[in-house]
Amino acid sequence: MPGDLETRPAAAPRSAEEPTRSSSPARSAGVETTPAKDAAPGLRPATRRQWIAAGVLVALAVVGAATILVAIARWFVGLEPIAAFVEQYHGTAPLPEGAPVGIPPWLSWSHFANALLIVLIIRSGLQVRAERKPEAYWTSKRTGTKASLTVWLHTSLDVLWVLNGVVFVVLLIATGQWMRIVPTTWEVVPHAISAGLQYATLDWPVEDGWVAYNALQQLAYFATVFVAAPLAIITGVRMSGWWPKGNERLDRAYPIAWARAVHFPVMLYFVVFIVTHVLLVLTTGALRNLNHMYAARDADDWIGFLWFAGSLLVIAAAWIAARPALLVPIAQRFGTVSSR
Repeated sequence: MPGDLETRPAAAPRSAEEPTRSSSPARSAGVETTPAKDAAPGLRPATRRQWIAAGVLVALAVVGAATILVAIARWFVGLEPIAAFVEQYHGTAPLPEGAPVGIPPWLSWSHFANALLIVLIIRSGLQVRAERKPEAYWTSKRTGTKASLTVWLHTSLDVLWVLNGVVFVVLLIATGQWMRIVPTTWEVVPHAISAGLQYATLDWPVEDGWVAYNALQQLAYFATVFVAAPLAIITGVRMSGWWPKGNERLDRAYPIAWARAVHFPVMLYFVVFIVTHVLLVLTTGALRNLNHMYAARDADDWIGFLWFAGSLLVIAAAWIAARPALLVPIAQRFGTVSSR
C-alpha cells in the first residue's frame, strides 16, 4: 500500500575487505546506484559553464535557422504568382452578415479564468505524471474513492475549467460571438495560408482583432475551443475516478490506452498554443491587444496592460498557493485527507 514502510532484515556485519559504500540520497531511498568504476570512461557530468555554452549554441542555432527560414519565405513571397495570391487573399476571411464587433466584458473575464485554470491544470497534470510517493491522499465522502491530493487538485481544476468553458460556449452562441471564431466559408483556407506566409516573412498581416481575427487566428481559436478542449475533457474523464468501474463492454469500446495516448499530446498542444498566443499578442501591438482581451475596449492606453499584469500576479499567487499545506483544508471540506 502506498506510504507503508517496507520491513527489511538487519544488515550483516561488513568484513574488513568490503569497501565502504557512500550513503547517498539514492541509496538511502533503496535505489541501487552504479559504482563509479563501472561508468563509461571519459563520461563526466556537465559543468555549469558547459550547460551555459550549450544553451548559447542552441540559441544561436535557433536564431540562425529562423533567419534562414525568413529569408526563404521572403524570396518565396516575392515570386510573382505568390505575391498575386497574397494580394488577392489578404489574410482575413469575410464574416457572416450581422457578426458582432468588439469584445464584451464577459469574454474578457472568461479569458482570464481560462488562463488561470489552464496554467494550474498543466502544472498539476505534470505533477501527477511525475508523482511516485504522494504527500497526502484524499478520499471522497460520497463514493469512498481514494486518490492522491495532486490528483484531487487536478480533477477539481478540470471541473472548474469545464464549467467556465460551458458558460463561455453558451454566451458565445447567445451573443453571436461564435461567428468570429467559427469558419463559415472555405475562403478561410487560402486566407489562412496567406496569413501564414506573411507571418513567416515577418511582414505580418494587417489585422484588427476588435472587428475580426485573421484566418489563421480564427482556425487556431476554433481548433482550441471545439477540438482540443473536448478531446481534453473526454480523455480526462476516461482516466479519472469518475469512469464506471467493472464495465468490460464500455472499457473495450473506449480503451484507457487510447485516452492516455491522446491526453498528453493535447496538453502539449495547449502549451504550444499558449506560448505562440502570448508571443503574438505582445509583438503585434501589445497595448491594443491587451485592451481587447482584458479591458474589453479598443484603445492604445495602458489600462489593458495593468489588468494583464494584475492577472499574472493572481496566477503566480495561485501557483505558489497550490501546495499541500494550503490545499488540505480545502480538500477536507469535500472528503477525508490522510497521509496514506
